[in-house]
Amino acid sequence: MEMEKRISLELRNKTPAEVAELVVDNCRSSDGEVEGLSDDYKELEFLSMVNVGLTSLAKLPSLPKLLKLEISDNMIVGGLDQLSEKCPNLTYLNLSGNKIKELSTVKPLKNLKNLKSLDLYSCEITTLEDYRESVFELLPQVTFLDGYDHEDNEVPDSEADDDDNEGLDSEADDDDEHTAGPTRDGDDDDDDEGSEGEEVGLSYLMKDGIQDEEDDDDYVEEEEEEDGVGVQGEKRKRDAEDEGDDSDGDDD
Repeated sequence: MEMEKRISLELRNKTPAEVAELVVDNCRSSDGEVEGLSDDYKELEFLSMVNVGLTSLAKLPSLPKLLKLEISDNMIVGGLDQLSEKCPNLTYLNLSGNKIKELSTVKPLKNLKNLKSLDLYSCEITTLEDYRESVFELLPQVTFLDGYDHEDNEVPDSEADDDDNEGLDSEADDDDEHTAGPTRDGDDDDDDEGSEGEEVGLSYLMKDGIQDEEDDDDYVEEEEEEDGVGVQGEKRKRDAEDEGDDSDGDDD
């Protein structure tokens, strides 16, 4: 698909002035120039034209708010001075996979005062001796070259990615709380049921114990009553015998 037609489709019923991001990767430039873009895209902040057959940036329109430009895997050999004139606020530029061979080709990027990240990997320039040290020296405003800083520390994740991760962690935490909540409640219910069961069992045993003690007391009382009856019987028997003896004595 031709670049101009692709850009027209990407508008999606918007006017150029309403577009902040535009991706037209893998379409085709008919003559190696930027096609279908104009100064009307004044709000554009992100532009990606990867593998579209660009050989020149001469027809790139003025994009004063553009911050990120992806033009990797093209056939650009120079003319980078166009960028500082038309995209003065660039912070990120990806030129990897182009035909850039010499340090002098990237020298005009020095005028991009806000440029922090530059990608040149898979360009022939990366085979030069002391390539990284030379680029950092030539472009002191650049912090990350090919994804790493002067001390070979990898470029950190973007703030947007951090915000997204925090949002997921927060949702994950909420899900954990919702999942754990019923479990804790269930445990409490089980504990309550267990406590009630223990109380009922204890009460039942105590009741049985009291009943056993009462039965024992009744048995003891019955024994005592029986003993009492037996004692009284023996006493009456002895009294009767004594009376009999007294009667015999009188007869004599």
